[in-house]
Amino acid sequence: MVKPWYKQFWPWFLIILPLTVVVWTIITVIVFSQNSVSLVTEDYYKKGKGINIDISKQNVAKNLGLSASAFSDGNAVVIQFEKGQLEHYPAITVMFAHRTLPDRDFSQLLTSDAKGQYRLTLEEELQGPWFIELTPHDQKWLVQGRVTFPSTTPVQLEN
Repeated sequence: MVKPWYKQFWPWFLIILPLTVVVWTIITVIVFSQNSVSLVTEDYYKKGKGINIDISKQNVAKNLGLSASAFSDGNAVVIQFEKGQLEHYPAITVMFAHRTLPDRDFSQLLTSDAKGQYRLTLEEELQGPWFIELTPHDQKWLVQGRVTFPSTTPVQLEN
């Protein structure tokens, strides 16, 4: 006697293969839709024009002899600033941008101590690669660079 089709091995084996692909495709679509990466900017033209402005601000910083380096000290980020031709250490806005996680970006207005060190104390220690921009309140110059935290030795920010 021949068994009915639903009691045989091969029909179920042939049904399971495409069904597995469909299930994993649905799972993949759900995971990727909930964890999107926003690496592409929508206003790329304005962003490109802004790069030219940033270069001129960097040139102003070079002409003034400004430079900076950054390192971490536990939960604190210390920025050592060389004021070059400036009369005093200005209050600066420090912008921290994460390479791949834009929701973690933040800015802070900092003032220096007598040695030209700016200290930012955070709730938790910074981890991973960060892009740092230093600008004064009038935004006439710009010093920027990349630092991978934690870093106990000062990393020079490029002009």
